[in-house]
Amino acid sequence: MILIIDSAFEQCVVALCNNEEVIAHEESIVQKDHASFLQPAIKKVCDTASLNLSSIDAIAVVNGPGSYTGLRVGLASAKGIAYVINKPLLLLNTLNILAFTLQKEASLNTGVLFCPMIDARRMEVLTALYNSELKLLKDYTSVVLDENFLCKEKSEFQVMVGGNGSPKLKNFEGFENIIFGPLTYNVNHVIQCALQKYKTGNFANLAYSEPFYIKPVYVK
Repeated sequence: MILIIDSAFEQCVVALCNNEEVIAHEESIVQKDHASFLQPAIKKVCDTASLNLSSIDAIAVVNGPGSYTGLRVGLASAKGIAYVINKPLLLLNTLNILAFTLQKEASLNTGVLFCPMIDARRMEVLTALYNSELKLLKDYTSVVLDENFLCKEKSEFQVMVGGNGSPKLKNFEGFENIIFGPLTYNVNHVIQCALQKYKTGNFANLAYSEPFYIKPVYVK
C-alpha cells in the first residue's frame, strides 16, 4: 500500500494504491493551490479507503525536475508523513516516469531510444536520453534546443520524444522521422515506477532528501 504525491507540474495528484490498483484518488489542476490542496487531499483519500496513514507501507513523491515550488511542497509533505509514521520514502524522477511512459507507448518496438523533455521556457528543455531498456545513455541536463539536438542519435536510431517540451522540436527542420509520444504521464505510470523502487528497496534518506531541480534555483 503506497501513498502517491505528485505536485511537480500544473496538476497535483494524491492517490492510494494497493499494488497497481488505485483505491482512492484526488487531483487539482490549479497550480497555485497545491500547498492548500495536499493535506486535505491526503486525508480524503485515506477516509475514502477507510485507512489510517500508519497502515500504509511507503510514501512515494515525484521529486523533479519540475516546478520549483511544487516540488518543495510535495517533498515537504511526503517527508513529514514518512517521519511521523516511520515509513520509507520513495523519490521518483519525472524524466524517468516520462521515459517509462514512452516505453509503454512504443510497445513492442525494439531498439528505440527515448528522450523525455520538460519545458524550461523559451527554447530550453530539461531532458535525458534512454535506451530501449530505460538505461541512461545521456544524463539529466538542461539544453537549449536547435537543429543539432539529437543529431547523431536520430541518424542512427529511431528516437521517440515526449513530455511538454517535445513540441518545440517542430520549430526546426530535420526532425521529421522523430516519433512524438505523449506529452505527460498518468497516475498509473507513477504507481508502476513507485512499485519498482519499493520492490528493490530503493528508499531515500529522509534527512538528506532534496528536490531534484537540474537547474539551480535563483533567489533575488
